[in-house]
Amino acid sequence: MTIELGVLAAHVPSICHRENVPEYQQDIVAKMDAISEKIETIKPDAVIIVSCHWQSTFHHYVDVSQTHKGVLTAFECPDIISDVKYEYPGDQSLGEKLVMAGKRAKIPVIAVNDPTYVWDYGTVVPLRYLVPSEDVPVVNLSITLAAGLDETYKWGQEIGNVLNGDYKRYVFIFSGALAHNLVRGRHHMPTVSEQALDKQFIDYITGKNWNLAKEMLPQYAKIAGVEGGGRHLAMMLGVLGDKYHPTFHTYAQSSGSGNAIMTFDFKKEL
Repeated sequence: MTIELGVLAAHVPSICHRENVPEYQQDIVAKMDAISEKIETIKPDAVIIVSCHWQSTFHHYVDVSQTHKGVLTAFECPDIISDVKYEYPGDQSLGEKLVMAGKRAKIPVIAVNDPTYVWDYGTVVPLRYLVPSEDVPVVNLSITLAAGLDETYKWGQEIGNVLNGDYKRYVFIFSGALAHNLVRGRHHMPTVSEQALDKQFIDYITGKNWNLAKEMLPQYAKIAGVEGGGRHLAMMLGVLGDKYHPTFHTYAQSSGSGNAIMTFDFKKEL
């Protein structure tokens, strides 16, 4: 089998608890709920998620724990995300395969197998919507500050090769925003210029101009302050390549950031 579905997902803090979602972010929730139904239909053997809020310094980390269980209070916003319990199975074998692939490619990848490690909200929040049943094994990945976009893209390619060479079915979630020059006030949109850059990047993706999206990413990431330096997007381009059919679903603001929901379906019929 292969990666059956890729998802560019939002993790804005104000959607963590459904009852607190503001009106201008309701469509994010609605679209992720619909994608959740699709994931249930796929019945993946595992979900792989890279989060812009698991920021490692020098090494790429892969959480290979057999069980992910904890209580999250987000240090960045404990007034919004606190006492959030989660419990998902892990997939140690898959995680270790990814680590070995990275090492073979001379990428500094390290396995993390620690039951006391607590997930970040960039991992927890989208999973609360996309895999609410907590019954699918999860392998989560860091973004690495010492790694540039090219190295992150290459790491994505290695991950994609492992997953697409397997006989199992996978869903890959890329958790992070587009423009991310934050301001106070959750209702604020990105600037007009930042929105234009977000739209151009989305248009390249939906138009299947993958090479142009990759070429645009470094300057776009700097100018628009793309979350995580655009590393989740570089990994997305590396993992998916041009084998997927992209669909844009919605876009919403959060404190000056631009948050897109997109899906990428494996092109079986093409």
